[in-house]
Amino acid sequence: MSLQPHSTLSMNAILEPSSFRDPSGFLFRDENGVLLRQVNQVYSREYELLKSSGLYEALINKRLLVQHEEVDPSNALTDKAAYLIRPEELPFISYPHEWSFGQLKDAALLTLDVTTEALKYGMMLKDASAYNVQYNGSSAVFIDTLSFREYRESEPWVAYSQFCRHFVAPLALMAKKSIDLNGLMLSSIDGIDLSLASRLLPWRTCLSGLLIHVHLNARFERAYSSTSDDKSQTRNTNGPNRRHVSKRGLLAILESLRNVVRGLRWNPRGTEWADYYSATSYDAEGFVQKQRIVQGFLEQIRPESVCDLGANTGVFTRIAEQTGARVWSLDIDPACVERLYNECKAEPNTRILPLRTDLSCPTPAYGWNLMERKSLAERVRSDAVLALALIHHLAISKNVPLVMIAEQFATLGDNLIIEFVPKADPQVQRLLRSREDVFDDYHEEQFLRAFERFFEVLDAQSVGNDGRRLFQMRKRDGSC
Repeated sequence: MSLQPHSTLSMNAILEPSSFRDPSGFLFRDENGVLLRQVNQVYSREYELLKSSGLYEALINKRLLVQHEEVDPSNALTDKAAYLIRPEELPFISYPHEWSFGQLKDAALLTLDVTTEALKYGMMLKDASAYNVQYNGSSAVFIDTLSFREYRESEPWVAYSQFCRHFVAPLALMAKKSIDLNGLMLSSIDGIDLSLASRLLPWRTCLSGLLIHVHLNARFERAYSSTSDDKSQTRNTNGPNRRHVSKRGLLAILESLRNVVRGLRWNPRGTEWADYYSATSYDAEGFVQKQRIVQGFLEQIRPESVCDLGANTGVFTRIAEQTGARVWSLDIDPACVERLYNECKAEPNTRILPLRTDLSCPTPAYGWNLMERKSLAERVRSDAVLALALIHHLAISKNVPLVMIAEQFATLGDNLIIEFVPKADPQVQRLLRSREDVFDDYHEEQFLRAFERFFEVLDAQSVGNDGRRLFQMRKRDGSC
């Protein structure tokens, strides 16, 4: 995008790197760090229709779309602006490959609900990217105000194949093959290729709605991908979404997609860590003691935001939320994340966002010029970090030196509540059963030496009878 800044705008304004592909407008931050969205003149008619038709109000009332307010357009970033709006800013931006199965499924159903609602008001969703959905706590919301266009009679849904790539294909692969296949979303910013999904899915899926939306759709995409420019434009308008589709036909396609998505299920069962608390070395009294100590540390810190690393099923995530914090609950186990999400979404006004994350290989920066999507470390800025029953997994299972673990934690928050689990602990011994013990530095003295390079120890308390210790730490000024 070639930008010609307004003469009145401070050069400190920063274009959001994720917002450059749509000619309708883009996001940027002004000199005060306020998030703004410029609506370009080319989209002014569609934007005005969004407001005048009643669609915007309907979506807001149903909590399907983020709210915004219009601000002075003279502060726009370029002279192509027609409007300038300030959208509600969400506390955390997550990506589809970090979501649980249920989160991706709910994001798909939300996108279909938004599309159906738009048709009622004479508009259509032109963009069905999963990145246009975000989570505020455990509630999904559509965030791209410029994804709507006027509905034209007999027009197909131009975002149909995109919806299938971003939602139907990954959900089908997760449900029918492996829950881990959602990781393919990281390697392709425009969803999972339908031909690849068709080859990976079991043949019996041809006996379901996936026949139309994945298998046949993949054939149509292949047929038109290498033809003339004129025919390639019909890529998203063939098969079930054929070139001329009545409004009734469109609604039928949306209902078919809704039924397929609803019919895909993944039931989390007990995995290695989903049942961790029932197998821990703590007895009931020790576990209650640990909860009480952690709650006390949190009440001293009084954080507004907490990042719970290795959160498991969320016992301590919930303690953090009960102290008034917004919590990002990260765990590698899909069953743990799914279980916590299903619990949280049933609760009104929850401030917990569960995400699936491998801390030894967290989300990197990716997309265009490695700037379009931010790394996990760039997105997580919390007042406090919880790292309970975690450090031995990183140091022993993943062979990460203690000092490097300390450095990573220091980039994520200003305060740290961490549990040191000694080598004699049954959980550590379990990790050592299948490998040689080459971890001579794994002991409390070396742990403190490593972490005190980045943190000041404020308090330490023993918990249970097996040598586990809980530490409250504060990051040293200038340490990261």
